[in-house]
Amino acid sequence: MKYSIPSLLLFATLALGACTGPMGPQGEQGNTGNTGYTGAKGNAGNQGNTGNVGATGDTGATGNQGNTGNTGDTGATGSQGNTGNTGDTGATGAQGNRGNKGSTGNGNGSTVVVVPGH
Repeated sequence: MKYSIPSLLLFATLALGACTGPMGPQGEQGNTGNTGYTGAKGNAGNQGNTGNVGATGDTGATGNQGNTGNTGDTGATGSQGNTGNTGDTGATGAQGNRGNKGSTGNGNGSTVVVVPGH
């Protein structure tokens, strides 16, 4: 059987250590070591997720009714109409009929004598 040199040295060291005398008293604790250097700054974290959309707000109240408008002005009085034209003159009437011939006297007439101054 072949053994490597490092294996044999390890075996010999362990075997000799088992044959040593009793262990001496424990030594005093050593000084605390210096504080180590501060580590490098870490990388920036990932960006957070976008937040949820907020709820829709309530509908606003109905506004007040507007005021009633003013009454309009009275319209102007219309102009007086023109006087009508004078009517045409009527036509001349027809001439009347000729009257009947008078009756002949009966011959019984009286003679009247007029005396002036009386």
